[in-house]
Amino acid sequence: MQRLLSTLSLVLLSGTAIQSGAYAQETENPQKKKPQTTQEQPAPKPERFSGSPVFELGEIVVYGGSGSKSSDIGGQSVSQSVVSAADIHKTNRNTLDDALATTPGVEASNTGGSRNERMIYVRGFDRFQVPLYIDGVRVYLPADNRLDYGRFLTPDLSEIQVQKGYVSVLSGPGGMGGAINLVTRKPTKEFEGELRTGVDLGNTGELAAFTTSGWVGTRQENFYLQASGSYRNSDGWFLPRNYDPVSVGAGGPVEDGGRRDFSNVRDWRANFKLGYTPNATDEYVISYTKQKGEKAAPYSIYEPVRGITPTPLPSGMAYQRDWNWPYWDIGSLAFNSNTAIGEESYFKSKVYYNTFDNLLSAFDDSTFSSQTQSRSFNSYYKDHAFGFSLEGGTELIPMNTLKTALHFRRDVHNERQQAKPDVSSFIEPWQGTTEDTWSVAAEDTFHATDKLDLVAGVSHDNNNLRQAQEYNTSAGLYEYPTGGSSAFNWQAAAIYRQSDASEFHASVSSRTRFPTLFERFSTRFGDALPNPDLNPERAINYELGWVGRPAETFKLGGSVFYSDVSSVIQSVSIGGGKVQNQNVGDGRYYGAEIYGEWEATSDLTLGASYTFLKRNLVDPVRPGLQPIGTPEHSAYIYAEWVPFERFTVSPNIALYSSRWSTDRLETTFYQTKGFALVNLNMNYRLNENFEFDFGMRNMFDTNYQLAYGYPEAGRTFYLNSAIRF
Repeated sequence: MQRLLSTLSLVLLSGTAIQSGAYAQETENPQKKKPQTTQEQPAPKPERFSGSPVFELGEIVVYGGSGSKSSDIGGQSVSQSVVSAADIHKTNRNTLDDALATTPGVEASNTGGSRNERMIYVRGFDRFQVPLYIDGVRVYLPADNRLDYGRFLTPDLSEIQVQKGYVSVLSGPGGMGGAINLVTRKPTKEFEGELRTGVDLGNTGELAAFTTSGWVGTRQENFYLQASGSYRNSDGWFLPRNYDPVSVGAGGPVEDGGRRDFSNVRDWRANFKLGYTPNATDEYVISYTKQKGEKAAPYSIYEPVRGITPTPLPSGMAYQRDWNWPYWDIGSLAFNSNTAIGEESYFKSKVYYNTFDNLLSAFDDSTFSSQTQSRSFNSYYKDHAFGFSLEGGTELIPMNTLKTALHFRRDVHNERQQAKPDVSSFIEPWQGTTEDTWSVAAEDTFHATDKLDLVAGVSHDNNNLRQAQEYNTSAGLYEYPTGGSSAFNWQAAAIYRQSDASEFHASVSSRTRFPTLFERFSTRFGDALPNPDLNPERAINYELGWVGRPAETFKLGGSVFYSDVSSVIQSVSIGGGKVQNQNVGDGRYYGAEIYGEWEATSDLTLGASYTFLKRNLVDPVRPGLQPIGTPEHSAYIYAEWVPFERFTVSPNIALYSSRWSTDRLETTFYQTKGFALVNLNMNYRLNENFEFDFGMRNMFDTNYQLAYGYPEAGRTFYLNSAIRF
């Protein structure tokens, strides 16, 4: 209790030191303004402070030409959604999976199983098929690319870009089903900064999480400096009060309710940026991002656990694995540049060096106190990557813009394992894998008329495995076969701006993604046979969409999409109790998105979005295969009401139909029930420099699951404060 009171005091009083100065700058709460009509630059969504500076060199542009981002009406030109800093803060969504959960076409989920990682699906495509970037530099884990989206914090970001279906070939290889880009900030004033502090409280009133973030920067005539960071610490979240413990065998429940066992996490990220701006067009930036995390993994409530469930076990059941991650760290040093060449041409570059350090520890039982059994180990990953992206463009004629890009990346994966660390000092030698990926791309935008843009792009990707080592006690250190594969990609789009209040787009994009090292070489603890000759997966994505303003106060948009997926990598039984990954799967993903927003009065805004997604997967050896992780129907309804000056009330409802999940062996599929979540945020602005957010997530304490056996958090209260100077 003392810790909780101290934390609340910090949140409530964090602005006291600058309060008197801030009050002197107090201004009236600005009234809502109608968007200005401009084709070149979209009207920004109002921020609760004076703005959220965006590091533009870190953005991914959908297509080149006038209106290259989106029109004033908020058109998703070639299918792009943007989640702003204001969207993140006003709904208290502090991790990447949570921040994107209400974006049309995007679903947050959970892998379940031993890893229990947070997932994001973009129109049905998962983390292997949707690359993740930070400021345009890809975050890629060379071994298996099993990104845990819960490790990526959002409070210090300026925006999150989501591209669905159509990802420009200029962005580099891998954009088979979409792309996600985390964009950091850059300063716009001589001196400015922000500090945010908040707590989450469970339905018992106990502390569930502490979060803080901030940024500070200076912008001078020819340079700028920026530092930002975020930190989140949780001893675990709380299950709904109506959670009913499930007995496993004769030993009672694995999870008895209250604070979710083994749900503790700790994460932080920092970003530093130095920019040189010699003139109005050119920019040269050095940036460094460091991210560190540690986490546990809650058990399935339906399966036995060593140390909790006694023997004999029920027939057909096996104990769950006892895993945690003492560290899960990412680093990135990057140089970004933009140089104008005359009035019609430009050159951009990204040069980077990335690191990934990871430790997975397996223990004897759920006490996590000993590693003496054969199933216990420490698995170390120590990876790095370096590469560059070069892009150039020119306006050949007033009606035409041509862009080309060259990408190179070398991924180096190093791993070793120590079995039974408490009783054995032997540790494997480092085993290394080196892989090169190249991509060359061209994109042409033809401005057919002042209302119509036609875009076409092609690229050729090449993947070359230079080294692949493995170790076992009988053979020692040995080499897997090396080799490579290549893929040709193409795409085309048309964007028609009927008027300043109406925009259509149509696109088709054929993109690929190369298999990971895990898919090619993992033996899955002896259950799988490697397949170094796996080919890339491919998806052809089609989309038709429209967005417009039928009335000045009403915005409406939507799209229909269809994806033809082929050469999908699936596990195939090859006899002898073993499986092998092969390119045997096919799929059809299709659906629709619709969204709208109405400024009903000067004090009330209403909005809603709806997504329909149907996924059909075909596996010749698994006729019962189900598409996991995504509901067919999802909707998000929200309002923003200003009952009196400085005070805003923002309720919202998220609705989801049922979805499929699977057990950790991927042999049995379960359908979890649909659910509805009611949330409420209230914001009070003391003045333009100081504000409070307070509210509830899952207001009615709904008991629901995203993956079978893994219940989610119940009612959560939160209180945040923010200061800007």
